[in-house]
Amino acid sequence: MGFFSNLFKRKVVNALGIDIGSSSIKIVQLKKKGDKAILETYGELSLGPYGGASVGQSVNLSTEKLVQAMNDLLTEKEVALTTRTCGLAIPFKASLLSVVETPEIEEEEMDNMVKMEARKYIPVPISEVTLDWSIIPRKDTERKPLIKGEESIKTVDILLVAIHNNIIDQYKEISERTSLDPKFFEIEVFASMRSVLEGIKGPIMILDMGASTTKLYIIDRGLVYNSHIINRGSQDITANIARTLNVSLEDAEIAKRSIGMNKTKDGIDLSESVSLVAGSIFSEANRFLFDFQKRNKQNIKSIFLIGGGSALKGFRNLAAENFKVEVISGNPFENVEVPAFLENILKETGPEFTVATGSALRCLQEI
Repeated sequence: MGFFSNLFKRKVVNALGIDIGSSSIKIVQLKKKGDKAILETYGELSLGPYGGASVGQSVNLSTEKLVQAMNDLLTEKEVALTTRTCGLAIPFKASLLSVVETPEIEEEEMDNMVKMEARKYIPVPISEVTLDWSIIPRKDTERKPLIKGEESIKTVDILLVAIHNNIIDQYKEISERTSLDPKFFEIEVFASMRSVLEGIKGPIMILDMGASTTKLYIIDRGLVYNSHIINRGSQDITANIARTLNVSLEDAEIAKRSIGMNKTKDGIDLSESVSLVAGSIFSEANRFLFDFQKRNKQNIKSIFLIGGGSALKGFRNLAAENFKVEVISGNPFENVEVPAFLENILKETGPEFTVATGSALRCLQEI
C-alpha cells in the first residue's frame, strides 16, 4: 500500500521498521546489500512499566510516555541502532478496512465515487480520516454484473482503507520528538503480509496474537478480504497462569515464556492454563474461518501464526490440533540474511517481530 510516503533522494543503505504495540515496542534494523536484506540489530521494550503495569501487560499510554519509551529503546546500547530512517506501522484497531463493490467507471472519476461510498462504511466524518483505496482484480469466474432494472452494469471491488487523522498526528509527533525520519506510515497487516507471505498463494488466514487482542485476516492474491478482532490475547493466558499457580503476573509471565506448553522436571504443567484461553480464541477463529469459506465457496489453505503470543512454546502444535487446515509459524526472517548464531533464537522469537520486519523491508525498498 502506498501510504503517506515522504520520500527523499538521498541514499541510505539501512532502515528501521518500528511496531508500537499495546504491550511493547519492537524495532528491527536491516541493511541492503545488493538484492539482499541483512539483519543488523533488533530490540524490544515492554511498555507495561511505563503505565504502572507489569511486563507483558497491555497499557494505554499518553504520547508523552510513548516518546519516553521510544527514546529509551532508540538509545539502548545493546540494540546499537545506527539510523533513524524508518517505516512506522499503525495498529490495526486504529484503521478500517472494507471491501466495497461499486460500478465500474473511468479511473479519474473513481476517487470521487470511493469517497461517496466510504461514507456508508466509516462511522466518523470523512474529514477525520485519511483514505486510500485500490481496485481488487477479479478472477474471470468472479466477474458479475450489477442488475439495475433491465440494465446490466459492470462492477469492481474496491479495497477501502481509512486511518484516523489523530493517530497519524500522534505518530508524527512521536517521530519529531524522537528524531525519527519516517518515510511512511502503514497499517500493520500490510507489514505482516510482506514479512511472511512472499510467494504464498491464497486464500490463507493470518492469526496475529498480541497482548490484549488477537487479529484475524483473510488474505488472497496479496489483498485483505476480511478481518476480525478477538478481544483476548497473551495477557489473558498470563492472568490465567497467575491464578492457577497463585503467583504474581510478573512471575506468571516469566513462567509462560520459559515453560509454555512444556512440562518441567519438577512437575509444573501450564498446558491446561494455556489451553483454556487459547481454546476460546481458536473457537472464535474457526467460526470466522468457516463463515468466510461458506460465503465465498473456497477453502482456506493455511493459517499463519504471528505476534508475540504465538511465540509461546508448543503454541503451534496446540493450534494445529484445533484447526482442520495446515498451521504454520510465521518466520519474518526467512527472506532476511541473519547471523548464524541468531538463527535458532529468531525461529522462536521471530513471530514477535513480524510487523517491524515488514516495515523495515519496505523502507529498504523505498530509500
